[in-house]
Amino acid sequence: MLKALRVLGVTIVLSLLLITPIACKTTSSPNISVGIEWIGTSPNLDGLGGGVSKFDGTHWTTYKTSNSGIADNNIRAIAIDSSGNKWFVTWGGGVSEFHGANWITYNTSNSGLALDYVNAIAIDSAGNKWFGTNADGVSKFDGTNWTTYNPDNSGLAWFVVSAIAIDNAGNKWFGTNGGVSKFDGTSWTTYNTSNSGLADDYVLAVAIDSAGNKWFGALTNINVDSYDVSEYNGTTWTTYNTSNSGLATDAVIAIAIDSAGNKWFGTWGGGVSRFDDTNWTTYNTSDSGLASDAVTAIAIDSAGNKWFGTWGGGVSKFNGSHWTTYNTSNSGLVSNTVTSICIEDVGSK
Repeated sequence: MLKALRVLGVTIVLSLLLITPIACKTTSSPNISVGIEWIGTSPNLDGLGGGVSKFDGTHWTTYKTSNSGIADNNIRAIAIDSSGNKWFVTWGGGVSEFHGANWITYNTSNSGLALDYVNAIAIDSAGNKWFGTNADGVSKFDGTNWTTYNPDNSGLAWFVVSAIAIDNAGNKWFGTNGGVSKFDGTSWTTYNTSNSGLADDYVLAVAIDSAGNKWFGALTNINVDSYDVSEYNGTTWTTYNTSNSGLATDAVIAIAIDSAGNKWFGTWGGGVSRFDDTNWTTYNTSDSGLASDAVTAIAIDSAGNKWFGTWGGGVSKFNGSHWTTYNTSNSGLVSNTVTSICIEDVGSK
C-alpha cells in the first residue's frame, strides 16, 4: 500500500508537468548531431494534437495513432539506435519502434516491458534498450530478451524511474524517486540525501559531461516548485540553486551539455539558464526569442544550434544570436506541448 500511495503521488506530479528529462540519448555523450529533428509532443490543453513531428529543415511529417502504428499520442521520450531505428516511449501505450516503413509496439501484453507508462529511454553501446517506467522500475531489452530491475529484485533505489544516462564506462545512472542508482552490470550503488550530497531524492533529470561529471536535476519540494541542480565529480558534490548561483529558478527539469562544455538548464517558469562553469546567462521570454519560459526538452545539433521544447509554446531554435520558433500556427508541428526532441544525424543541412 505504501508503494501504491507513493506512486500515485508522483504520478500526479508528472501528469501535471509531463516532465521528460531525457530528450534523446543514443550513447553516453549528450545528444549532439545535425539533420532531422524528431519532436515528441503531448496533446494540447484542449486534448487535441499530440504525436511525433519530423522536421527535415523544410518539410514536416507527423506520426500519430490515426495515421501510423505509433502506440499513443502522448510521447515521453525518443531515442535512435545505431541502425537508425526510432524508439518512442509513450505514456500508456508502451514503446513503439519505427523502421522507416514498419512499426512494432512493445507493451505489457506482448512483451516483457514492465509497465506501459514509460518515462525514459537510453541505448547502450551494445544496443540494449533501457526503459524507465513510472511504477515498476527499469526494463532492459536486448532485441530478444527482456529483464526488469526493481527494488524487489535488485539494488535499484525506487520503482519510479524518470531519467537514464550512460557514462563512458558503460555504467547506467537511473534518476528515481529514491535518489540516483548506478548499475555497472553487476553491482548497484545508490546516492541519496542520506549518504551523499544529492540535493533531493526525487531525481528528474540526468546528464553527463565530457569530464565524466554527473549533473542531476532534483525535486526539493513535493509541491513542485523547487528542483535544485547537483553536480557530482566522483568525489565531491556541488548544489546550484537561486540562492547561490545565477540559475533562473529552482525548477530544473531538462539538462543538456554542448560541445564547449556549457550546461543548459531548462526550467519550469524561468526559461533557460546557461552555465560555463563560471558565469550564468539566462534566456527567457522577456529578453530573448524563447517561445515559453516552461522548457521541457533540450537538444543540440552539431552546428551548435540549441533546440528548446516548451510547454505550450512549441519549439524554439537558438543559433547563438537569432531565435526561430516553430509552433502549430506557423509550421507543421502537431502540438505546442513539446516533451522531447531527438536529432537524427544525416549530415549537414
